[in-house]
Amino acid sequence: MVKSKSSVLPTLIALTGLLYIFAVPSEPEAIKLLFKLIPMALIIAYAYRLSADSRKRYHWLVLAGLFFCAIGDGTLRWFVLGLSAFLVGHLFYLTAFFGRWRFSKLRLATALPIAAFAAVMGSQLVQALTDSGKTDLIVPVLVYVAVISTMGWSAIMTGNRTAIAGSLLFMASDSILSWNMFVSDVPYSGPLIMLTYYSAQFLIATSLREKPAASAGASLSSSARV
Repeated sequence: MVKSKSSVLPTLIALTGLLYIFAVPSEPEAIKLLFKLIPMALIIAYAYRLSADSRKRYHWLVLAGLFFCAIGDGTLRWFVLGLSAFLVGHLFYLTAFFGRWRFSKLRLATALPIAAFAAVMGSQLVQALTDSGKTDLIVPVLVYVAVISTMGWSAIMTGNRTAIAGSLLFMASDSILSWNMFVSDVPYSGPLIMLTYYSAQFLIATSLREKPAASAGASLSSSARV
């Protein structure tokens, strides 16, 4: 019975997400927006339920991140406003992840490829925005690229597998969106953006289920005591 109940919300999240992506028409816009927000509302409810037994700082920060990303969903048609809401959401996420920092040299080294990716993506976006005369968007877009990249790396530093997978999918989703919006058309961009986005948010919410990973140093210390 417990397993049955625990599977209801994930099933509803998947069904409503797929319904929005593949079945709901683009008009009327208000109905489309409503169906876009339903999966996020269910993900927030799912995260709240996962953290019901012990809501610590990490749980509240992740819930706040989900909430602000949902606001970003609803306001993205006003690009800077939506971008700002997502930016706040990422700041909550990275604060949560850095609070569960578990040092290892391998995880630390992932900062290099993430920084390289952010630099390439940022330079391409700057060039595209300059060419299209949208120079007023350069600063907010670069700030966003820096913050979401830091968020992805901070998730890696937790050692939490679902947080890592979710954060990297979030980076992929936003990369497809920004490339398609400013640089060049991406085939099947709509489904790709939303499939990776909903999956990202669901996995970040699911990270509430995992206990903090032990650091490499703590593991060595534990082994020494044994």
